[in-house]
Amino acid sequence: MLPPGSGSAGATAIAGGDYPYVFNNDTVDASFGVTSRLYLKQITPWGQPQGTIPVPSGDLVTSFSSKSEGALNLSSDGKYLSFIDYVAAPDTVDVSNANTPGVIDTTNPVSAAYYRAVASLSENGKWTFTETNAYSGNNGRAAVEAKVNGKYYIYTAGNAGNGSNPQPTGVVLGAGTQIMTPSALPEADQTPGQPTPVGSFNVTQLGDKADKVGKDDNFRGLTLYNGVLYYTKGSGSNGVNTIYFLDTTGTACPGGSGLPVAGAPLPTSDIASTLTATGLASNMCVLKGFPTVLAKSATDASDYPFGIWFANPTTLYVADEGAGDNAYSSASGSYTAAAASTTAGLQKWVYNATAGQWQLAYTLQNGLGLGTPYTVPGYPTGINSVTSLPWSPATDGLRNITGRVNRDGSVTIYGVTSTVSGGGDQGADPNKLVAITDNLGATSLPASERFFTVVPARYDQVVRGVSFTPGTDHDHF
Repeated sequence: MLPPGSGSAGATAIAGGDYPYVFNNDTVDASFGVTSRLYLKQITPWGQPQGTIPVPSGDLVTSFSSKSEGALNLSSDGKYLSFIDYVAAPDTVDVSNANTPGVIDTTNPVSAAYYRAVASLSENGKWTFTETNAYSGNNGRAAVEAKVNGKYYIYTAGNAGNGSNPQPTGVVLGAGTQIMTPSALPEADQTPGQPTPVGSFNVTQLGDKADKVGKDDNFRGLTLYNGVLYYTKGSGSNGVNTIYFLDTTGTACPGGSGLPVAGAPLPTSDIASTLTATGLASNMCVLKGFPTVLAKSATDASDYPFGIWFANPTTLYVADEGAGDNAYSSASGSYTAAAASTTAGLQKWVYNATAGQWQLAYTLQNGLGLGTPYTVPGYPTGINSVTSLPWSPATDGLRNITGRVNRDGSVTIYGVTSTVSGGGDQGADPNKLVAITDNLGATSLPASERFFTVVPARYDQVVRGVSFTPGTDHDHF
Protein backbone atom coordinates (compact mmCIF):
# COMPACT_ATOMS: atom_id res chain seq x y z
CA MET A 1 0.00 0.00 0.00
CA LEU A 2 1.13 3.56 -0.64
CA PRO A 3 1.85 5.20 2.74
CA PRO A 4 -0.01 7.97 4.60
CA GLY A 5 0.89 11.45 3.35
CA SER A 6 1.53 10.29 -0.22
CA GLY A 7 -0.40 11.39 -3.27
CA SER A 8 -2.53 8.23 -3.36
CA ALA A 9 -2.41 7.14 0.29
CA GLY A 10 -3.91 3.70 0.78
CA ALA A 11 -3.84 2.80 -2.90
CA THR A 12 -2.34 -0.55 -3.85
CA ALA A 13 1.22 -0.22 -5.09
CA ILE A 14 1.86 -2.05 -8.38
CA ALA A 15 5.61 -2.49 -7.78
CA GLY A 16 7.88 -3.10 -4.82
CA GLY A 17 10.84 -1.02 -3.69
CA ASP A 18 13.49 -2.40 -6.06
CA TYR A 19 15.09 0.07 -8.47
CA PRO A 20 14.01 0.89 -11.13
CA TYR A 21 10.74 -1.06 -10.98
CA VAL A 22 9.56 1.03 -8.03
CA PHE A 23 8.92 3.96 -10.38
CA ASN A 24 6.14 2.04 -12.12
CA ASN A 25 4.08 3.21 -9.11
CA ASP A 26 3.87 6.54 -10.91
CA THR A 27 0.90 5.07 -12.80
CA VAL A 28 -1.15 4.85 -9.57
CA ASP A 29 0.33 7.92 -7.85
CA ALA A 30 1.11 10.87 -10.13
CA SER A 31 3.21 12.44 -7.36
CA PHE A 32 5.32 9.34 -6.80
CA GLY A 33 8.95 9.76 -5.77
CA VAL A 34 11.38 8.43 -3.17
CA THR A 35 13.93 10.63 -1.41
CA SER A 36 17.56 9.66 -1.89
CA ARG A 37 20.97 10.65 -0.62
CA LEU A 38 23.00 13.18 -2.58
CA TYR A 39 26.67 13.01 -3.54
CA LEU A 40 28.98 15.53 -5.16
CA LYS A 41 31.41 13.60 -7.33
CA GLN A 42 34.56 15.61 -7.95
CA ILE A 43 36.31 14.94 -11.26
CA THR A 44 38.83 16.53 -13.58
CA PRO A 45 37.46 18.21 -16.73
CA TRP A 46 38.25 15.03 -18.69
CA GLY A 47 36.45 12.76 -16.22
CA GLN A 48 39.13 11.37 -13.90
CA PRO A 49 37.59 10.75 -10.42
CA GLN A 50 38.96 12.96 -7.62
CA GLY A 51 36.75 11.79 -4.75
CA THR A 52 33.17 11.98 -3.53
CA ILE A 53 31.63 14.49 -1.13
CA PRO A 54 28.45 13.16 0.52
CA VAL A 55 25.77 15.71 1.33
CA PRO A 56 24.73 15.21 5.00
CA SER A 57 21.48 13.26 4.62
CA GLY A 58 20.29 14.50 8.02
CA ASP A 59 20.18 17.98 6.48
CA LEU A 60 19.19 17.49 2.85
CA VAL A 61 18.03 14.84 0.37
CA THR A 62 16.86 14.80 -3.22
CA SER A 63 13.56 13.45 -4.49
CA PHE A 64 14.37 10.62 -6.87
CA SER A 65 13.21 10.76 -9.65
CA SER A 66 12.46 14.49 -9.85
CA LYS A 67 14.44 15.36 -12.95
CA SER A 68 14.14 19.15 -12.96
CA GLU A 69 16.00 19.82 -9.70
CA GLY A 70 19.65 19.63 -8.67
CA ALA A 71 21.28 22.50 -10.61
CA LEU A 72 24.70 23.50 -9.23
CA ASN A 73 25.80 27.15 -9.31
CA LEU A 74 28.89 29.00 -8.14
CA SER A 75 28.44 32.24 -6.21
CA SER A 76 29.28 35.59 -7.79
CA ASP A 77 32.74 35.49 -6.18
CA GLY A 78 33.31 31.78 -6.89
CA LYS A 79 33.61 30.87 -3.19
CA TYR A 80 30.36 28.92 -2.71
CA LEU A 81 28.57 26.12 -4.54
CA SER A 82 24.79 26.16 -4.03
CA PHE A 83 21.76 23.99 -4.83
CA ILE A 84 18.28 23.44 -3.41
CA ASP A 85 16.50 20.26 -2.27
CA TYR A 86 14.41 18.87 0.62
CA VAL A 87 14.60 18.56 4.40
CA ALA A 88 13.42 14.97 4.85
CA ALA A 89 14.74 11.53 5.70
CA PRO A 90 16.03 9.22 2.95
CA ASP A 91 13.47 6.76 1.52
CA THR A 92 10.45 9.01 2.15
CA VAL A 93 7.66 8.89 -0.43
CA ASP A 94 6.26 11.83 -2.44
CA VAL A 95 8.29 14.64 -0.84
CA SER A 96 8.73 16.68 -4.03
CA ASN A 97 4.99 17.29 -4.29
CA ALA A 98 4.39 17.70 -0.56
CA ASN A 99 3.46 21.03 1.01
CA THR A 100 5.93 23.07 3.02
CA PRO A 101 5.11 23.39 6.76
CA GLY A 102 4.30 27.10 6.52
CA VAL A 103 2.24 26.88 3.30
CA ILE A 104 -0.41 24.17 3.53
CA ASP A 105 -2.66 23.62 0.52
CA THR A 106 -5.54 21.42 1.66
CA THR A 107 -6.35 20.51 -1.96
CA ASN A 108 -2.89 19.00 -2.51
CA PRO A 109 -3.27 15.18 -2.76
CA VAL A 110 0.08 14.88 -0.94
CA SER A 111 -0.79 15.83 2.63
CA ALA A 112 2.69 15.61 4.17
CA ALA A 113 4.86 18.73 4.62
CA TYR A 114 8.63 19.28 4.38
CA TYR A 115 10.81 22.38 4.16
CA ARG A 116 12.93 22.99 1.11
CA ALA A 117 16.49 24.15 1.81
CA VAL A 118 19.42 25.70 -0.03
CA ALA A 119 22.74 23.95 0.55
CA SER A 120 25.96 25.92 0.24
CA LEU A 121 29.41 24.34 0.21
CA SER A 122 32.28 26.76 0.78
CA GLU A 123 35.70 26.54 -0.85
CA ASN A 124 37.08 25.23 2.47
CA GLY A 125 34.51 22.41 2.61
CA LYS A 126 32.03 23.84 5.12
CA TRP A 127 28.30 23.13 4.68
CA THR A 128 25.47 25.52 5.54
CA PHE A 129 21.72 25.01 4.93
CA THR A 130 19.02 27.67 4.64
CA GLU A 131 15.41 26.48 5.00
CA THR A 132 12.43 27.99 3.18
CA ASN A 133 8.66 27.58 2.92
CA ALA A 134 8.82 28.34 -0.81
CA TYR A 135 7.90 25.82 -3.53
CA SER A 136 5.08 24.22 -1.55
CA GLY A 137 3.56 21.39 -3.60
CA ASN A 138 6.49 21.34 -5.99
CA ASN A 139 10.25 21.77 -6.16
CA GLY A 140 13.03 24.29 -6.03
CA ARG A 141 15.36 23.69 -8.95
CA ALA A 142 18.33 26.02 -8.75
CA ALA A 143 20.04 28.38 -6.30
CA VAL A 144 22.91 30.85 -6.49
CA GLU A 145 24.57 33.17 -3.98
CA ALA A 146 25.64 36.72 -4.77
CA LYS A 147 27.46 39.34 -2.74
CA VAL A 148 25.76 42.73 -2.96
CA ASN A 149 27.22 45.71 -1.09
CA GLY A 150 29.21 43.39 1.16
CA LYS A 151 26.25 41.12 2.03
CA TYR A 152 25.38 37.69 0.62
CA TYR A 153 21.94 36.89 -0.78
CA ILE A 154 20.51 33.63 -2.13
CA TYR A 155 18.43 33.64 -5.32
CA THR A 156 16.45 30.55 -6.31
CA ALA A 157 14.27 29.24 -9.14
CA GLY A 158 11.51 26.64 -9.06
CA ASN A 159 7.80 25.89 -9.18
CA ALA A 160 4.97 25.70 -6.65
CA GLY A 161 1.51 24.17 -6.39
CA ASN A 162 0.09 20.66 -6.66
CA GLY A 163 -3.53 21.38 -5.78
CA SER A 164 -6.67 22.99 -7.11
CA ASN A 165 -7.34 26.49 -8.39
CA PRO A 166 -7.45 29.09 -6.85
CA GLN A 167 -4.17 28.46 -5.13
CA PRO A 168 -3.52 29.64 -1.55
CA THR A 169 -1.63 32.92 -1.19
CA GLY A 170 1.46 31.13 0.10
CA VAL A 171 1.66 28.95 -3.02
CA VAL A 172 1.58 31.98 -5.31
CA LEU A 173 4.19 33.75 -3.16
CA GLY A 174 6.36 30.62 -3.12
CA ALA A 175 6.57 30.04 -6.87
CA GLY A 176 9.19 31.07 -9.39
CA THR A 177 11.99 33.26 -8.09
CA GLN A 178 12.87 33.72 -4.41
CA ILE A 179 15.37 35.77 -2.40
CA MET A 180 16.78 34.66 0.97
CA THR A 181 19.49 35.61 3.44
CA PRO A 182 21.88 32.69 4.07
CA SER A 183 21.52 31.14 7.52
CA ALA A 184 24.40 29.91 9.67
CA LEU A 185 22.07 28.22 12.15
CA PRO A 186 21.51 24.45 12.38
CA GLU A 187 18.30 23.50 10.58
CA ALA A 188 16.64 22.53 13.88
CA ASP A 189 17.00 26.14 15.05
CA GLN A 190 15.63 27.78 11.89
CA THR A 191 12.06 29.11 11.70
CA PRO A 192 11.49 30.21 8.11
CA GLY A 193 8.56 32.56 7.52
CA GLN A 194 6.40 33.04 4.46
CA PRO A 195 8.06 32.82 1.01
CA THR A 196 9.83 35.91 -0.30
CA PRO A 197 9.45 36.22 -4.10
CA VAL A 198 11.92 38.47 -5.87
CA GLY A 199 10.61 38.36 -9.43
CA SER A 200 7.54 37.50 -11.49
CA PHE A 201 6.39 37.39 -15.09
CA ASN A 202 2.86 37.45 -16.46
CA VAL A 203 1.89 36.66 -20.06
CA THR A 204 -0.31 39.76 -20.10
CA GLN A 205 2.97 41.68 -20.52
CA LEU A 206 3.11 40.20 -24.02
CA GLY A 207 -0.54 41.04 -24.74
CA ASP A 208 -1.82 37.53 -24.05
CA LYS A 209 -4.79 36.58 -21.90
CA ALA A 210 -3.96 35.83 -18.25
CA ASP A 211 -3.69 32.16 -17.25
CA LYS A 212 -3.25 30.31 -13.93
CA VAL A 213 -1.78 32.67 -11.33
CA GLY A 214 1.82 31.78 -10.48
CA LYS A 215 2.30 29.17 -13.21
CA ASP A 216 3.87 31.63 -15.64
CA ASP A 217 6.75 31.51 -13.13
CA ASN A 218 7.43 27.77 -13.46
CA PHE A 219 11.18 28.30 -13.79
CA ARG A 220 13.81 25.59 -14.28
CA GLY A 221 17.22 27.13 -14.92
CA LEU A 222 18.98 30.04 -13.18
CA THR A 223 22.18 31.86 -14.12
CA LEU A 224 23.88 34.95 -12.71
CA TYR A 225 26.00 36.77 -15.29
CA ASN A 226 27.44 40.29 -15.25
CA GLY A 227 25.18 41.27 -12.36
CA VAL A 228 21.96 40.07 -14.04
CA LEU A 229 19.76 37.12 -13.02
CA TYR A 230 18.56 34.98 -15.92
CA TYR A 231 15.89 32.26 -15.70
CA THR A 232 14.47 29.63 -18.03
CA LYS A 233 11.03 28.10 -18.36
CA GLY A 234 10.69 24.89 -20.36
CA SER A 235 7.70 22.93 -19.07
CA GLY A 236 4.03 23.20 -18.21
CA SER A 237 1.10 24.39 -20.29
CA ASN A 238 1.03 27.93 -18.90
CA GLY A 239 3.25 30.88 -19.70
CA VAL A 240 6.01 30.94 -22.31
CA ASN A 241 8.92 28.49 -22.60
CA THR A 242 11.85 30.85 -23.09
CA ILE A 243 14.71 32.83 -21.48
CA TYR A 244 13.96 35.61 -18.98
CA PHE A 245 15.89 38.17 -16.97
CA LEU A 246 14.96 40.07 -13.84
CA ASP A 247 14.66 43.84 -14.38
CA THR A 248 15.21 46.01 -11.30
CA THR A 249 14.84 49.25 -13.28
CA GLY A 250 11.28 48.83 -14.52
CA THR A 251 12.33 50.20 -17.91
CA ALA A 252 13.84 47.27 -19.82
CA CYS A 253 10.75 45.75 -21.42
CA PRO A 254 7.60 47.87 -21.78
CA GLY A 255 6.24 45.23 -24.17
CA GLY A 256 7.34 42.19 -22.17
CA SER A 257 10.53 41.58 -24.15
CA GLY A 258 13.79 43.50 -23.94
CA LEU A 259 17.43 43.66 -22.89
CA PRO A 260 19.04 44.21 -19.47
CA VAL A 261 19.87 47.79 -18.56
CA ALA A 262 23.61 48.25 -18.12
CA GLY A 263 24.61 48.73 -14.50
CA ALA A 264 21.22 47.75 -13.06
CA PRO A 265 21.65 46.53 -9.47
CA LEU A 266 20.79 43.07 -8.21
CA PRO A 267 17.64 43.02 -6.07
CA THR A 268 18.06 42.94 -2.29
CA SER A 269 14.39 42.81 -1.22
CA ASP A 270 11.29 40.79 -2.09
CA ILE A 271 8.10 41.84 -3.89
CA ALA A 272 5.62 39.95 -1.67
CA SER A 273 3.74 43.15 -0.85
CA THR A 274 2.71 43.55 -4.52
CA LEU A 275 0.50 40.43 -4.51
CA THR A 276 -3.07 40.94 -5.76
CA ALA A 277 -5.78 38.62 -7.07
CA THR A 278 -4.05 38.64 -10.46
CA GLY A 279 -0.65 37.72 -9.07
CA LEU A 280 2.59 39.51 -8.24
CA ALA A 281 3.81 42.68 -9.89
CA SER A 282 5.69 41.84 -13.08
CA ASN A 283 9.37 42.75 -13.03
CA MET A 284 10.82 40.21 -15.48
CA CYS A 285 11.32 40.27 -19.24
CA VAL A 286 11.75 37.80 -22.07
CA LEU A 287 15.29 38.22 -23.38
CA LYS A 288 14.78 39.89 -26.75
CA GLY A 289 15.03 37.50 -29.69
CA PHE A 290 13.94 34.44 -27.72
CA PRO A 291 10.48 32.83 -28.21
CA THR A 292 7.32 34.57 -27.01
CA VAL A 293 4.83 31.90 -28.13
CA LEU A 294 2.54 30.51 -25.41
CA ALA A 295 3.53 27.11 -24.03
CA LYS A 296 0.04 25.72 -24.56
CA SER A 297 0.77 25.58 -28.29
CA ALA A 298 4.10 23.75 -27.86
CA THR A 299 4.91 20.74 -30.08
CA ASP A 300 7.81 18.30 -30.32
CA ALA A 301 9.53 20.88 -32.53
CA SER A 302 9.28 23.67 -29.95
CA ASP A 303 12.04 24.93 -27.65
CA TYR A 304 12.37 23.47 -24.15
CA PRO A 305 15.17 25.53 -22.55
CA PHE A 306 16.79 24.43 -19.32
CA GLY A 307 20.38 25.43 -18.42
CA ILE A 308 22.13 28.50 -19.84
CA TRP A 309 25.78 29.58 -19.91
CA PHE A 310 27.31 32.83 -21.19
CA ALA A 311 30.69 32.47 -22.89
CA ASN A 312 30.90 36.26 -23.18
CA PRO A 313 28.40 39.16 -23.34
CA THR A 314 27.44 38.32 -26.93
CA THR A 315 27.48 34.49 -26.93
CA LEU A 316 24.97 32.43 -24.99
CA TYR A 317 24.64 28.64 -24.93
CA VAL A 318 21.20 27.21 -24.09
CA ALA A 319 20.57 23.58 -23.15
CA ASP A 320 17.35 22.28 -24.70
CA GLU A 321 16.06 19.12 -23.01
CA GLY A 322 13.70 18.03 -25.79
CA ALA A 323 9.97 17.42 -25.64
CA GLY A 324 10.11 14.25 -23.53
CA ASP A 325 8.04 12.40 -26.15
CA ASN A 326 8.90 8.69 -25.83
CA ALA A 327 7.16 7.54 -29.01
CA TYR A 328 9.06 4.41 -30.07
CA SER A 329 9.45 2.53 -33.34
CA SER A 330 10.35 -1.13 -33.13
CA ALA A 331 11.12 -1.03 -36.84
CA SER A 332 13.88 1.58 -36.49
CA GLY A 333 14.74 0.66 -32.91
CA SER A 334 14.62 4.30 -31.83
CA TYR A 335 12.53 6.86 -30.00
CA THR A 336 11.28 8.63 -33.08
CA ALA A 337 10.38 12.09 -31.74
CA ALA A 338 13.71 12.44 -29.95
CA ALA A 339 15.63 11.26 -33.03
CA ALA A 340 13.82 13.76 -35.26
CA SER A 341 14.31 16.83 -33.04
CA THR A 342 16.18 19.76 -34.55
CA THR A 343 15.97 21.95 -31.43
CA ALA A 344 17.13 19.60 -28.65
CA GLY A 345 20.77 19.61 -27.56
CA LEU A 346 22.96 22.68 -27.18
CA GLN A 347 21.79 25.85 -28.87
CA LYS A 348 24.25 28.65 -29.58
CA TRP A 349 22.77 32.15 -29.56
CA VAL A 350 24.68 35.25 -30.70
CA TYR A 351 23.72 38.86 -30.00
CA ASN A 352 23.11 40.89 -33.16
CA ALA A 353 23.85 44.51 -32.29
CA THR A 354 22.35 45.80 -35.53
CA ALA A 355 19.04 44.05 -34.93
CA GLY A 356 19.23 44.73 -31.19
CA GLN A 357 18.37 41.16 -30.23
CA TRP A 358 19.68 37.62 -29.81
CA GLN A 359 19.65 35.22 -32.76
CA LEU A 360 20.08 31.44 -32.96
CA ALA A 361 23.32 30.54 -34.74
CA TYR A 362 23.07 26.73 -34.66
CA THR A 363 22.29 23.70 -32.49
CA LEU A 364 24.97 21.18 -31.51
CA GLN A 365 23.70 17.57 -31.53
CA ASN A 366 26.47 15.45 -33.07
CA GLY A 367 27.48 12.64 -30.71
CA LEU A 368 24.43 12.87 -28.44
CA GLY A 369 22.74 9.94 -30.16
CA LEU A 370 19.30 11.50 -29.83
CA GLY A 371 16.61 8.83 -29.71
CA THR A 372 19.03 5.88 -29.87
CA PRO A 373 18.65 3.51 -26.88
CA TYR A 374 21.77 2.66 -24.89
CA THR A 375 22.46 -0.25 -22.56
CA VAL A 376 23.42 0.28 -18.90
CA PRO A 377 25.10 -2.66 -17.12
CA GLY A 378 22.71 -4.12 -14.55
CA TYR A 379 19.74 -2.09 -15.80
CA PRO A 380 16.70 -3.94 -17.21
CA THR A 381 16.48 -4.63 -20.92
CA GLY A 382 13.50 -5.68 -22.97
CA ILE A 383 9.98 -4.31 -22.55
CA ASN A 384 8.52 -2.78 -19.39
CA SER A 385 5.20 -4.65 -19.03
CA VAL A 386 3.57 -1.60 -17.41
CA THR A 387 4.37 0.89 -20.18
CA SER A 388 4.75 -1.60 -23.07
CA LEU A 389 7.90 0.25 -24.10
CA PRO A 390 11.62 -0.61 -23.82
CA TRP A 391 13.39 -0.07 -20.49
CA SER A 392 16.55 1.14 -22.25
CA PRO A 393 16.79 4.95 -22.21
CA ALA A 394 17.91 7.27 -24.97
CA THR A 395 19.19 10.84 -24.86
CA ASP A 396 16.49 13.45 -25.55
CA GLY A 397 18.57 16.62 -25.04
CA LEU A 398 20.43 18.48 -22.30
CA ARG A 399 19.48 20.03 -18.96
CA ASN A 400 21.98 21.79 -16.67
CA ILE A 401 25.24 23.01 -18.20
CA THR A 402 28.42 24.90 -17.42
CA GLY A 403 31.45 25.82 -19.47
CA ARG A 404 34.79 27.56 -19.75
CA VAL A 405 36.63 29.62 -22.34
CA ASN A 406 39.87 27.94 -23.41
CA ARG A 407 43.17 29.66 -24.15
CA ASP A 408 42.86 28.96 -27.89
CA GLY A 409 39.59 30.87 -28.12
CA SER A 410 37.36 27.80 -28.13
CA VAL A 411 34.87 26.97 -25.41
CA THR A 412 34.13 23.65 -23.72
CA ILE A 413 30.59 23.11 -22.45
CA TYR A 414 29.61 20.33 -20.05
CA GLY A 415 26.00 19.16 -19.92
CA VAL A 416 23.73 16.73 -18.11
CA THR A 417 21.63 14.69 -20.53
CA SER A 418 17.85 14.33 -20.45
CA THR A 419 16.30 11.02 -21.45
CA VAL A 420 13.27 9.27 -22.89
CA SER A 421 12.41 5.64 -22.16
CA GLY A 422 9.68 3.19 -21.31
CA GLY A 423 10.58 3.27 -17.63
CA GLY A 424 7.88 4.02 -15.13
CA ASP A 425 9.27 7.55 -14.76
CA GLN A 426 11.76 8.90 -17.31
CA GLY A 427 13.38 10.98 -14.57
CA ALA A 428 14.69 7.74 -13.06
CA ASP A 429 16.68 6.82 -16.17
CA PRO A 430 20.45 6.54 -15.78
CA ASN A 431 21.80 9.53 -17.69
CA LYS A 432 25.21 10.99 -18.58
CA LEU A 433 27.51 13.96 -18.27
CA VAL A 434 28.77 14.95 -21.72
CA ALA A 435 31.00 17.68 -23.11
CA ILE A 436 31.70 19.42 -26.40
CA THR A 437 34.29 21.98 -27.55
CA ASP A 438 32.97 24.68 -29.85
CA ASN A 439 34.65 27.37 -31.94
CA LEU A 440 33.55 30.47 -30.06
CA GLY A 441 33.63 32.67 -33.14
CA ALA A 442 31.71 30.28 -35.42
CA THR A 443 28.27 31.39 -36.62
CA SER A 444 27.51 28.32 -38.74
CA LEU A 445 27.54 24.72 -37.53
CA PRO A 446 31.09 23.24 -37.51
CA ALA A 447 30.85 19.75 -39.02
CA SER A 448 33.66 18.23 -36.97
CA GLU A 449 32.43 19.09 -33.47
CA ARG A 450 30.84 16.33 -31.44
CA PHE A 451 29.89 15.47 -27.87
CA PHE A 452 31.89 12.93 -25.87
CA THR A 453 30.94 11.22 -22.62
CA VAL A 454 32.62 12.42 -19.42
CA VAL A 455 30.56 10.40 -16.93
CA PRO A 456 28.76 7.37 -18.42
CA ALA A 457 25.29 6.22 -17.41
CA ARG A 458 25.41 3.90 -14.39
CA TYR A 459 22.88 1.69 -12.63
CA ASP A 460 21.11 3.34 -9.68
CA GLN A 461 22.58 6.78 -10.43
CA VAL A 462 21.26 9.96 -11.99
CA VAL A 463 23.31 13.07 -12.72
CA ARG A 464 21.49 16.34 -12.05
CA GLY A 465 23.93 19.25 -11.98
CA VAL A 466 27.42 20.22 -13.05
CA SER A 467 29.67 23.02 -11.85
CA PHE A 468 33.31 23.83 -11.33
CA THR A 469 34.49 23.32 -7.77
CA PRO A 470 34.49 26.52 -5.65
CA GLY A 471 37.92 28.15 -5.44
CA THR A 472 39.59 26.01 -8.15
CA ASP A 473 39.49 28.46 -11.06
CA HIS A 474 37.86 25.93 -13.39
CA ASP A 475 40.40 23.15 -12.82
CA HIS A 476 38.01 20.63 -11.21
CA PHE A 477 34.28 19.82 -11.17
